[in-house]
Amino acid sequence: MKARVLSPQRARLLLEAARRNRVLVIGDVMLDQFIWGNVVRISPEAPVPVVEFQRESFMPGGAANVARNLSALGVQTELFTIVGSDDAGLRLKELLMAQRVDCRGVLADSSRPTSIKTRIVAHQQQVVRVDRETRAELDTPATRRLLAGLEPALLAADAVIVCDYGKGVVTQALVDEVRKFCRARSVWMSFDPKPVHHLNLAGLSLITPNRKEAFELAGLADGGRSDNPLHDANLLEAADQLLRDLHPALLLVTLGDQGMLLCQRNHKPFHIPTVAQEVFDVSGAGDTVIASFTAAIAAGASPWEAAVISNHAAGVVVGKVGTATVAPKELLNSFSTAQ
Repeated sequence: MKARVLSPQRARLLLEAARRNRVLVIGDVMLDQFIWGNVVRISPEAPVPVVEFQRESFMPGGAANVARNLSALGVQTELFTIVGSDDAGLRLKELLMAQRVDCRGVLADSSRPTSIKTRIVAHQQQVVRVDRETRAELDTPATRRLLAGLEPALLAADAVIVCDYGKGVVTQALVDEVRKFCRARSVWMSFDPKPVHHLNLAGLSLITPNRKEAFELAGLADGGRSDNPLHDANLLEAADQLLRDLHPALLLVTLGDQGMLLCQRNHKPFHIPTVAQEVFDVSGAGDTVIASFTAAIAAGASPWEAAVISNHAAGVVVGKVGTATVAPKELLNSFSTAQ
């Protein structure tokens, strides 16, 4: 059987169509801080490296990184979330607006700090990460504030992405209201899950767990992977369990260096091998996958076309250091070099 191939011409048409769509991103956001330096000695105080500071940089993380990935592809993007009434929240909004993300739905709450993840990087390798955050769920008034802004925006949305990082913004009440609206208006709803955060995720358009998350969501133990995901009995059992229990239209399991597995009820699983040439940093690769897949689906791609596009997009970003995005030109070049 001849393998299906997505041509650069078809990819270009889909990316052009994506620019005409509006996608809403909802969920937990964070400010990614990178402290860059060199290690030249070990500390005399403890057996740890001393990093000599060179510079620092900031990037949007979590759902904010999904939003900037969409915007980098030219998609009209609107973000809905809660940040703290603090300098980190202001910096995050400034970064996003500079990248053409509509932030009218980014609300400040003085009772919650903005999540900050500080990564110390020496010689292009992460030495340690420090997290400053809250995981408390949004209270009912804060959830209502968020939904009040969301409802009119949903009327003009072509797709919605909900990103759960377990920081409290994505509550069951929020999921239920967004799912109900999307169903009523046939709006595509993608969901990036956090299995430790037990939510009812039944009946969504797309769920995008990685391998570990897929097994956790299915309540199964991973007995070890096979070289070929299509012959991986453990993985296929977990995927079948999720399709039976949650009834998503599509399940996309990301598999790192093995690419991804696209699963759909009453269809054979479709494996997309990775196209990554070099891997420097996998931070945020899942954000790129759900952003590019959803953008492609909203533009009229078939599920396998969207999976191939998102696989190429992930292959580009893992070749960069830090949470990164892929531009349309880079993505199209990836198709050209793969021919």
